Amino acid sequence: MTQQMGSQSLQFAEAPFILSSASVVGKKEGEGPLGKSFDMVCSSDKFGEDSWEESESTMQKEAAALAMGKASLKPEDIRYIFAGDLLGQTIATSFGLMNYEIPLFGLYGACSTCGEALSLGAMCVAAGYADHVLALTSSHFASAEKQFRFPVEYANQRPLSATWTVTGSGAFVLGNSGGKSKITGITTGVITDYGIRDSMNMGAAMAPAAAKLIVQNFKDFGRTPKDYDKIITGDLGYVGQEILWKLVKDEGYDISGNHMDCGIEIFDQKTQGTQSGGSGCGCSATTLSAHFLPQVEDGTLKRILFVPTGAMLSQVSFNEGQNVPGTAHGVIIEHACQKAEA
Repeated sequence: MTQQMGSQSLQFAEAPFILSSASVVGKKEGEGPLGKSFDMVCSSDKFGEDSWEESESTMQKEAAALAMGKASLKPEDIRYIFAGDLLGQTIATSFGLMNYEIPLFGLYGACSTCGEALSLGAMCVAAGYADHVLALTSSHFASAEKQFRFPVEYANQRPLSATWTVTGSGAFVLGNSGGKSKITGITTGVITDYGIRDSMNMGAAMAPAAAKLIVQNFKDFGRTPKDYDKIITGDLGYVGQEILWKLVKDEGYDISGNHMDCGIEIFDQKTQGTQSGGSGCGCSATTLSAHFLPQVEDGTLKRILFVPTGAMLSQVSFNEGQNVPGTAHGVIIEHACQKAEA
């Protein structure tokens, strides 16, 4: 039986399960609409550390420990970690997870890293290469601003199109049995460049990649929007959502009725001053763990298409005047009792 679907997707013959997940966030995220759903909310965004970068590593360490604890597993039970972050050479991941001494695949998918980690982890378990893997990612508002935009102390004015990088880390333990939800398929996106050069408008940069991936998922699996209870993007915010709906509709599909965006859900736009919404690796990871995954596990949502998106820029590319291309990773997550079908 072939597991390849269309040109960019896989449907697993033996779907790996999500055994547990954990979310760790900062103070601002804890004050948002989902505040009571997160596993850990720190009163200080430094998490007891001396630097923003060290605090991001601590978030990853805590999220990993919580997820493994929920699954009643120890570090030696985890075969591989698939993880990454927004910092240069994924240093938050390297320094945060090194003491676990678990074989690590370091990833960089920008804000789509959660989807990339879940995709690769699911492939690994489904192929029989591991009984348990850990998919993990993080971001931090201050470290991201420091690296990609302006130092926080500069107190620059943010345009309405800007998104607020989430301070948070999400971790997921995948295994071959025992979970209440499962990953039945994936669709891997391509790098998509619409000529956006504004690093303060991540929604516009990433929406085309999300649209292309969602449409490809429909084609590869022979599905329509109604085949998913929710189609959940990661980081588009209000500006990107509007662009996404139009681009997908131009391809003949209307997702406005069942689309949600993690960047819209995690903050209160009116009271928290987050402009277009949230973004960052931690945005989709923590929102999936705290808000959407529990709804899949209890059967409220039978099948979702989770599509975190990433803006593939660096300090070098931005300073050289390059465009900000986007990418996306689609993960189909279903209730464990849901029968997979093409």
